[in-house]
Amino acid sequence: MLRLVWQWVWEQISSGVRDAGYDDINPAHIALFRYPSLDGLRPSEVAARSQITKQSVNDLVGHLEQRGYVVRTPDPADGRARILRLTTKGHRLETTINHQAHAAELGIAEMLGPRRFAALRNSLEELTRLVENTPPA
Repeated sequence: MLRLVWQWVWEQISSGVRDAGYDDINPAHIALFRYPSLDGLRPSEVAARSQITKQSVNDLVGHLEQRGYVVRTPDPADGRARILRLTTKGHRLETTINHQAHAAELGIAEMLGPRRFAALRNSLEELTRLVENTPPA
């Protein structure tokens, strides 16, 4: 059930971003922009939190970099590593993605009504805390 709802939310976000004029990226690029921000992370950290390979992240980041959304800068703590920095254009994209996620949340709130939505949100917040503190199987 969570997957079905997530797919609906994901389609709302992706289509909203596309409708906002970001037609040079695809849902795989949008997926890199999760909370918290992509800004300041190493590509390896993005790969871990996205659960995709480092090579895939590097390909996606390369595409974003070519289109002016991110730059890779040297990591001051480790000269061999790189840190992703959002450009002004990247910050605008991130804001658009966050706005579309919020709009999807409002859509769910409208479907459920205020009381049921508050209960859902509280349950999801509790579930998030529980799974974050549960070691993988």
